[in-house]
Amino acid sequence: MMKPLKTIYSYILTVIILFLSSSGKAQDKSQEPLSKAEAIQLTLENNYGIEVANNNLEIAENNASLLNSGYLPAVYALAGMNYQIQDSETDRDDGNSFELNNAESDNYNASVNLDYILFDGLGRYYNYQRLKEARNLSQLDARQTIENTILQLFSVYYEVARLTENVEILEETLRISKDRVLRANYQFDYGQNTKLEVLNAEVDVTNDSINLMNNRQQLLNTKRDLNVVMARNLGTDFVVDTLVAFTPSIKLQTYTDSALDNNVRIMQSESNIELSDYDIKTTRADYLPTVGLTGSYGWNKNNSPASAFFTGSTQKGTALGAGLNLTWNLFDGGATTVRYRNAKIARDNQELLKEQIKLEVERDIENARGDYENLLQVYEIQEQNVITNQNNFERSRERFNIGLITSIEFRQAQINLLNAETNKNLAKYEAKYAELQLLQLIGQLLNVDF
Repeated sequence: MMKPLKTIYSYILTVIILFLSSSGKAQDKSQEPLSKAEAIQLTLENNYGIEVANNNLEIAENNASLLNSGYLPAVYALAGMNYQIQDSETDRDDGNSFELNNAESDNYNASVNLDYILFDGLGRYYNYQRLKEARNLSQLDARQTIENTILQLFSVYYEVARLTENVEILEETLRISKDRVLRANYQFDYGQNTKLEVLNAEVDVTNDSINLMNNRQQLLNTKRDLNVVMARNLGTDFVVDTLVAFTPSIKLQTYTDSALDNNVRIMQSESNIELSDYDIKTTRADYLPTVGLTGSYGWNKNNSPASAFFTGSTQKGTALGAGLNLTWNLFDGGATTVRYRNAKIARDNQELLKEQIKLEVERDIENARGDYENLLQVYEIQEQNVITNQNNFERSRERFNIGLITSIEFRQAQINLLNAETNKNLAKYEAKYAELQLLQLIGQLLNVDF
């Protein structure tokens, strides 16, 4: 009964090992290195969300240009013509009559006109300044989009790095388990152990192989996620940089001291307050008069048919004109007053929102700093835990080879080392990602090396 069971296990192991070997060779053949700097560059160039933010910024730039300021005059041309054909009969006092049939008349005119506002209570000035401030707010919105996208990028990039290291760990675990199968078979052939030891070793190889296959598939899926963030072909394969460097605590503290001046949410709230100020000033300008300048230069030609008393005539002429006009809305039913009062209330609301945002940002910074410091300590502990489990595994392997411990005890030491190494990887990348979240909150995410 044992022989068929051994054949099944051997067949399963052969299929799994061949699959892992072929997929590993296929990946190695097509993989190319993807540095952090290159990943950032590709994201900034290709990411669709960033492109949309840049397009919105370009719209704001256009809105804040001189062409949209109202400071330039309006110049327009007018032209027209009229044609008329008329039949008429005129009775004179002397008893005679005059009849005119198919009398044609026509008129042509053309002019160039200019309208320009000389003074509008400074409303045009404040509106132009408001457009400039709206452009600044769009720049902050674009920066926020870039920060969030970079944070998303490294969330996926570090997950690829973590899974890459986990695959390497699982490959080593599988190699050790396969060596154990060979040793168990040799020992069984020479009568040094039972068939149960061989089967246990083969079961562990199967489990390790499946774990490796699952992690490799998860790695491939996560690479596709990263390709989506960088907006490139989903089938592009690559390897990432697994080296992680943490920002020195002194530099991090320096950044934190000026966090409220650099946080993008606070800067956006300040920009909204500026916009509210301009809204108040623009509304207040409606109380003042508007003085405008008009000018025109025109040409006309008029052909008149003959009549009972006059012969036909043709008139031509040009005209140059200029004028000033004043418009003063003395009372509009109180609509301007209501707009002015509402603008002041809206400005007060922006001040309240800024205070709320400041409080939330201060809380978020403290939480992020606490999380980062805690995860950094966890990572240091996990590093030491790997050293401890590595020493324990090496001793367990020596004792297992000379028959002082069972295969179950050896397997437990192997699993403990595997868990310690994967937990260390998880702690490393969680700590680094927590650092990036802190850097975003203190407004320095785009100013550091990754």
